[in-house]
Amino acid sequence: MTPINKRVLISGLGIAGPTLAYWLKAGGFEPILIERAPKPRTDGYVIDFWGLGYDIAEQMGLGPDINRLGYHMRELRIIGDHGGRLAGFGVKVFDELTDGRFITLGRSDLSGLLFDAIRGETEVVFGDEIVDLREDADGVRVKFKHGRERRFDLVIGADGLHSDVRRLVFGAEAHFETPLGYGVAAFEVAGYVPHDEDIYLLYGQPGRMVGRFTLREDRTLFLFIFVTDRGALPTTRDAQKAMLRAVYADGKWECPKILEELDRADSLYFDSISQIRMDRWWSGRVALVGDAAFCVSLAAGQGAALAMTSAYVLAGELAKAQGRHREAFAAYEGALRDYVAAKQSGAERFALAFAPKTHWGMVFRNQVVRAFVIPGLARFALGREIIDALQLPQYPWASLCELEA
Repeated sequence: MTPINKRVLISGLGIAGPTLAYWLKAGGFEPILIERAPKPRTDGYVIDFWGLGYDIAEQMGLGPDINRLGYHMRELRIIGDHGGRLAGFGVKVFDELTDGRFITLGRSDLSGLLFDAIRGETEVVFGDEIVDLREDADGVRVKFKHGRERRFDLVIGADGLHSDVRRLVFGAEAHFETPLGYGVAAFEVAGYVPHDEDIYLLYGQPGRMVGRFTLREDRTLFLFIFVTDRGALPTTRDAQKAMLRAVYADGKWECPKILEELDRADSLYFDSISQIRMDRWWSGRVALVGDAAFCVSLAAGQGAALAMTSAYVLAGELAKAQGRHREAFAAYEGALRDYVAAKQSGAERFALAFAPKTHWGMVFRNQVVRAFVIPGLARFALGREIIDALQLPQYPWASLCELEA
């Protein structure tokens, strides 16, 4: 049976957007993607990828490419002012908890693989954005910043923490954002030495952390997490760099050298670490997925997997309901609401683990990490966070798609 409400506009070409487009296409819908950037994004940071997101990626046939592009990290190592090892643990426990399906990879690499999965099969509009949405009984009239006005049956916001679709339909971001009191920045450079292959190095002082991770092709990624006040973070590149230099001005270890590399960076990712908490993820013919609906924050560690899971479930429920959007949207939210809430509740604890705000907080964190060498303790301490409590729903169209692949 051909579904009703077939034409679905998806805003955002990150993680949730192309995942949703892929599964909607499998369910007989006609997804159209719009992305404000002029081309697929390549900046960002590395993510740890496992769980339900990995399951969905494998169903999409992306498992081999994820393993090809990803990194099998051996150790997370906390170091002191002079580079000496203070604490750390091997991450083999993650492989054990996920049956070997745990990998570290660039967020943009994952996004690129998802885009490749829909390339040529789905209309994608780059360099434009939604500026107005007008819903009536039969659909949604959408105005764009540059393109002509078009009409769609449904509109889905997959446009991240700072979602324009959410703002247009539900209200200002400030109504839904819960800052966790940290900022995050990341950049890559080529030719940095030293190299520490497959080891994530973390150096911290109270309220600030900088991490270094060696990438392929002689590139190195630097990740900063730092305490901020509740005021707005700078928005211009020069002001963002100036803030990083001020925050880490007296940092030891490689901080002076890393700050010098800022001027060589091709791009700089810079944002707050925040959550989005909403009473409802849909209104009429418009729904939100991923960070746009329920950002758990970078600190929670599963943003990409949750984005893919929400996209998969939304597409599945739309297919199951044959496009009856109210029925599908309600079922989608009902399936994921408690699961997402549990992930959000642990996010602040993870942020504190990365960048404790006091000296004694750092001492305690290091003692806990040292204790992970005790057999079974890391598995006990991390298992609840690593093993997903949600059973991924199985939809008939997904099985048919696999048979046709």
